[in-house]
Amino acid sequence: MIESLNKAFSILPGVGTKTAQRFVYHLLERNREGGLLLAKALVDAMENVKHCSSCRTLSEKEVCNICANQNRDSSKLCIVETPTDIHAIEQSGVYQGKYFVLSGYLSPIDGIGATELGLDDLELKLKSKTIDEIILATNATVEGEVTAHYISKMASQFDINITRIAHGIPIGGELEYADINTIAHALSGRKKYD
Repeated sequence: MIESLNKAFSILPGVGTKTAQRFVYHLLERNREGGLLLAKALVDAMENVKHCSSCRTLSEKEVCNICANQNRDSSKLCIVETPTDIHAIEQSGVYQGKYFVLSGYLSPIDGIGATELGLDDLELKLKSKTIDEIILATNATVEGEVTAHYISKMASQFDINITRIAHGIPIGGELEYADINTIAHALSGRKKYD
């Protein structure tokens, strides 16, 4: 049983065998009540959390709270790779539109194509003519850029404003420590200084 528990914890990203073993022994030796709460919470989540039928984020409801919120701007659609990206954007408090979650990026080598990312669903949303702008918020990786380019090409046929989130030097960052790709993105994405 202990070995199967170690293996179970090891499936989590960033958790190696030593960390998993530490989790297991901590729960068994010091916090069995916490272990039972963790087990119940995991079972509840696995049984009840599904994908929002509108944006594909994780939700306990058929339609997530963001999609159900009538005060959000439905004409703007921010396309992200993961539900955690939504959380990061929401913490900024700046964006008030809706989202579409890809749950990954295009990767033919891994067998992840347009269908796996729900791009057919996205195309239906774009055809509805209710969206004025899509904001491509995929990661600044090769795969993220390829995915953004693919979506941009798809969306261009619908006369929709296509924007890309800016990438560049973070606030508090110093140029001498930035890599050349970050500096290149920062320079090419510059805007007028007010």
